[in-house]
Amino acid sequence: MGAAPPQGPAARPRSRLKSLAVRPEDAGRRLDVWLAAALPGLSRARVQALVAAGHVRLDGGRCRPSARLRTGQSVSVDVPAPVPAGPEPEDIPLDVVYEDARLLVVNKPAGLVVHPGAGAPRGTLVNALLRHVRDLSGVGGVLRPGIVHRLDRGTSGLLVVAKDDEAHRALARQFAGRAVEKEYLALVLGLPAPRSGTVAAPVGRDPVHRRRMSVRAPRGREARTDYRVVETFDGASLLRVRIHTGRTHQIRVHLASIGHPVAGDPTYGGTRAPPSRRAAAREALLSLGRPALHAARLAFVHPASGEPLAFEAPLPADLAATLERLRGGGHHGGPAV
Repeated sequence: MGAAPPQGPAARPRSRLKSLAVRPEDAGRRLDVWLAAALPGLSRARVQALVAAGHVRLDGGRCRPSARLRTGQSVSVDVPAPVPAGPEPEDIPLDVVYEDARLLVVNKPAGLVVHPGAGAPRGTLVNALLRHVRDLSGVGGVLRPGIVHRLDRGTSGLLVVAKDDEAHRALARQFAGRAVEKEYLALVLGLPAPRSGTVAAPVGRDPVHRRRMSVRAPRGREARTDYRVVETFDGASLLRVRIHTGRTHQIRVHLASIGHPVAGDPTYGGTRAPPSRRAAAREALLSLGRPALHAARLAFVHPASGEPLAFEAPLPADLAATLERLRGGGHHGGPAV
């Protein structure tokens, strides 16, 4: 009889150990940036996660992603073997805007979480994707197969999803290089002055309220948001917003920082009493059940063909209905979206 197949831990795939030396030309670089470039199979976020878990050693000791390298230092990376994806396929409706063999673009409804996490172990976009797509890129990790970028739970609109690792890495490079066009429609309280402009303020974790982001964070990261007023109402304005960086809550934080929070946003002041003279307008704004933010346009280059792709998603029913209620009187400017 032949030997029985291995059982238990011995049957599991082994991790991969990488050892690298810091060259003179790399001295002074951040550890995470350097490793992501030296090991193309790992994104910077993945490197940071490995460092946090103790899988990266600098001269044999634990380190931080921000450590500055010195010539001759040794770096070892123990990349855990891939494990089967945890999320289960679920029969959740998907609004697929575009699909081919390498990727798909979906129109995410408000209220749908993108991937499983502590507050949402199931019922997410990833669970829906696993039922719709036979296989997804694993670059994003066990809980985020195929996910190249995210939208907040309360934000609706367009997302691109990678079906394979090569497409995922190519799309991630476009996002990192700020080559992806991301435009949103945002209904905000009040009327910004000037009516078009740029908010360029670092965004980071709020030092007091840890679940919020802030432009006053001590370690904020560069962030830039362009806005343009396209329609005005009694006590509110509809903006077309373009972001050049992808920080957590960036649009919500930036617009709140100039005194015009996204209507319906409970985290950044969008549920306060609106500056509307008409009771009907105040009621329409206060009845929003989520931040009035929609990812309306997404444009990028196809990772395989090099073809420019651009997609648009109309406002969902809840936001369109709110705008119609606001247009019911005291309307100050025609739509130009």
